Amino acid sequence: MSETTLNWSQWLIKSRFSYMTEEQKQQTLNWLLSVRDAVLNNAAIRPSDTILDIGTGTGLLGFGAFDYIDESGKVIFSDKFEDCIDSCKQLAKDLNITKPHDFLVSDCCNIKLHSNSINRAVMRSVLVHIFEKQQAFSEIHRVLKPLGVFSAFEPVISSNTRCWELVPENSLSDYNDFKKAEEECMTAQDDPLTNFDETTIAELLKEVGFSQRIIDKQVVESTYTVQSGMVENWLTTPPSPTAKSMKEKFLLYFEEAKVNNYIKELQAALENKPVCIKSNALYIKAVK
Repeated sequence: MSETTLNWSQWLIKSRFSYMTEEQKQQTLNWLLSVRDAVLNNAAIRPSDTILDIGTGTGLLGFGAFDYIDESGKVIFSDKFEDCIDSCKQLAKDLNITKPHDFLVSDCCNIKLHSNSINRAVMRSVLVHIFEKQQAFSEIHRVLKPLGVFSAFEPVISSNTRCWELVPENSLSDYNDFKKAEEECMTAQDDPLTNFDETTIAELLKEVGFSQRIIDKQVVESTYTVQSGMVENWLTTPPSPTAKSMKEKFLLYFEEAKVNNYIKELQAALENKPVCIKSNALYIKAVK
């Protein structure tokens, strides 16, 4: 069982990467930096802008935004979880950040800022944790000044490569049972991780009033060799501190012995073999 925590900042730092090799972690870090740069570049930040980093987590976007502003600008680190804000405060202190910045404990569905007060709002992998996405977009639209820009990155989890796609049918005793269960889990409309795609996002942005909307869908690929124990870590690492892991979801369908056997057979079928995991990702830019 991979290590998990109920603390968001610790989950971001430790648990979400717990199933990865050191090489994979470095690849992921490099990719995260490229995502950061793309989101900030799409925001078209000016030196004097006030930037709101929504769902800042460990501050990837917020700290990157300091490279785009001068002393007349400002970065606001915002997150609903106080432990994430505390982590960003400590990092800002450790880095001796002198450019204007502030910290805000706030839910993105009820942003504690005045209307028309922000030039740029940026976000990365936050919508996947929010069920009421329209409310979040409405709040972002509200706090942006006229012609303000919203720039974000969101993974489309529902498009992720499925486990059953990686192996031939005859390699698993209960292949079709788990295929059906996994499809239901990965397309569930009552789960914020899987209840959206690029069409949904485009419609919601239009509904709340964004005048310009650009959604760039890209395929994200990760290729690596499956090592011992990796499959169990895939299926037991939760996508957030409060969400169910895939194993926990399977346990809603099947007895634990059946789930454990599936994991064992899937590991045996994939161990020491290269796999290519694919998903879609959205770069979102919208203008008020």
